[in-house]
Amino acid sequence: MKDIIANITADITVFDVIDIVVVAFLVYKLLGFIKDSRAQQLVNGILVLVAVFLLSRLLQLNTLNWILRSTMTVGIIALVILFQPELRRALERMGRGGFLSERILGDKKKSKYVVDAIVDAVNSFSSSRTGALMVIEREVSLGDVAENGTVLNADITAELLGNIFYKGSPLHDGAAIIRGDKVFAAGCVLPLTARLDIGKELGTRHRAAIGITENSDAVAIIVSEENGIISVARDGKLSRFLDSKELEKLLLTLFIDNEEEEKGILGLIKKKTGGSENAE
Repeated sequence: MKDIIANITADITVFDVIDIVVVAFLVYKLLGFIKDSRAQQLVNGILVLVAVFLLSRLLQLNTLNWILRSTMTVGIIALVILFQPELRRALERMGRGGFLSERILGDKKKSKYVVDAIVDAVNSFSSSRTGALMVIEREVSLGDVAENGTVLNADITAELLGNIFYKGSPLHDGAAIIRGDKVFAAGCVLPLTARLDIGKELGTRHRAAIGITENSDAVAIIVSEENGIISVARDGKLSRFLDSKELEKLLLTLFIDNEEEEKGILGLIKKKTGGSENAE
């Protein structure tokens, strides 16, 4: 047995080990990507097609085999089209090279002021059941989204947010983009998620919040117009029924450059969603 193991490992070099580790890491990340997106259902369908293709070849079902083979030829292009949002998001993550200059990292006093303004506004919206959707820009720029709204670039205050989402305001139906300590734009139209596993009780605001967080690293805050429930969306996942303390803690982590604090956001969202991928 020792001789067999020695023969197997004799020709293995350090570069072979690095090669194996890199491939294993890429496979791991790919599986995680599939699990965290709508790709999982699509992959199941692809596996069924592959199984049928192999079976048709084994049983010499030539017509069926030719159709499947022709379909697979253009399958790669179809996958790129279907997974465009996920691929864009993955490439953006790979290409991130630092934080936006507008982000107010390190200035705890200013960070606390911004968080207090948002939390005060959200509490007011929740009490009065005023619908609201605020998107906090992080490393991925939302300039293209802001272009379809009204650029304000105004200092953030609870009063300003209240005026934006007041039911008589022309901007209240859209989203407000928060960049650093500014309300950069309001009345913005966000891309809706294409997911089918979202509860029917969730409206356009929640679907838009999930959609923008699927296509960027932004964090979206939603207040339901029907029941005043406070929700937060991140990475395409929705956590609901947050109170003001939980929201404040989550927001403070967004303006502090601290890896441990960043993990706290993921923990809170996982706790609120029960570790599930589905939005309830």
